[in-house]
Amino acid sequence: MVTQIKLGDIAVDVVKKDIKNIHLSVHPPTGKVRISAPLRMDIDNIRVFAITKLDWIKNQQQKLCEQARETPREYLNRESHYVWGKRYLLTVFEDAQLSSVELKHQQMLLHVRPGTDVHKKQALVEDWYRAQLKQAVHPLIEKWEPLIGVKVKQFFVQRMKTKWGSCNSAAHSIRLNTDLAKKPQECLEYIVVHEMVHILEPTHNARFLGLMDQFMPKWQFYREMLNCLPVRHENWGY
Repeated sequence: MVTQIKLGDIAVDVVKKDIKNIHLSVHPPTGKVRISAPLRMDIDNIRVFAITKLDWIKNQQQKLCEQARETPREYLNRESHYVWGKRYLLTVFEDAQLSSVELKHQQMLLHVRPGTDVHKKQALVEDWYRAQLKQAVHPLIEKWEPLIGVKVKQFFVQRMKTKWGSCNSAAHSIRLNTDLAKKPQECLEYIVVHEMVHILEPTHNARFLGLMDQFMPKWQFYREMLNCLPVRHENWGY
């Protein structure tokens, strides 16, 4: 059940869950605010917590309003697509070959069967991005496991609307947004480290920030780089 509290002109959706810690998030594209709170926490204490975070909420909402957004993709010739931060121009071949995606020089070559519609083209390209990301993530996890001192038991790659990644600290598993394959590889490595550090510290408290400073001193630079890049055009449903 969702309860809504008001902080001036800001509406905050509150959901109580069987969790240990309170979690605040601001979601694109409009800056919708959501708090997940432990079942034991009463609404007055949740309101006080939200008030203490009001400046942060407003700052995040402003960033979302200013962030560039990708135009909807139509999967037509000479349309721009990005892989690891680099721009490629799409060339579509409607031929009898098996469907495939490949990069050649500054082009993304999409081979499809004649008559393939835009939704199928989109699915093919997104599956290709997912495969690229899976291939890139495995060596990063292997690199960082001994440095951070944790073991990632599973990782998942999926389309995510509101997060670049997430971590289940109890299960030692992480999830990563497929769109990270479009961003510079430094940004992917930052998100992988961020989620792996959450295995040690589930919340964004002072200990978490200290661990990030210890393992990746330039993490805030990579975070700002990622936040300045265009995000996927979506029909967001809330």
